[in-house]
Amino acid sequence: MINSLCVFCGSAAGSRPDYADAAREVARTLLSRGIELVYGGANVGLMGILADTMLAGGGRVIGIMPRALVEKEVAHDGLTEMHIVSGMQERKAMMADRSDAFLTLPGAYGTLDELFEVLSWNQLGIVNKPVGLLNISGFYDPLLSMLDHAVQERFLRPEHRMILHAGSDIRRLLADMEAYRPVAAPKWIEGLKNGDI
Repeated sequence: MINSLCVFCGSAAGSRPDYADAAREVARTLLSRGIELVYGGANVGLMGILADTMLAGGGRVIGIMPRALVEKEVAHDGLTEMHIVSGMQERKAMMADRSDAFLTLPGAYGTLDELFEVLSWNQLGIVNKPVGLLNISGFYDPLLSMLDHAVQERFLRPEHRMILHAGSDIRRLLADMEAYRPVAAPKWIEGLKNGDI
């Protein structure tokens, strides 16, 4: 069961109302299931819409933001908890510690960086937590095609491609994520952990 969900998303709202509508729908779905939100801590863009909708519905919202971004991203001052950390790596580590799963909405470099870091962590067995991507209005179609291309070109194993759950319906996507079973880490990773390599 997912009790705490980390959401990666943009500090901009994007060009379509669909993106903001989807962020509100994600928040309403989390509220209906009593799921706590963990996110980047900003009060702007999709991040702000998501947090404000959660807070308006009485939900718990945990923000985690590097000190250098407090002014740039405009830190939210009404959260259940706000953690100011030293840098991006501490932010990502705390997000992972505080969450049972990860969900990605539209965003740009920062959002993609966070998504691919948790995908890599799952691939390597550093964490074993579901990763979902909400593909609003086909926003992530090119990215999903690129991942499929990486499989075809034998850079990405099919079982590792399956780590990322994608869909356009948040309720169905959460159900898929809850049904997720971790992929076994490669043998060389186990050897590294055991000091054999």
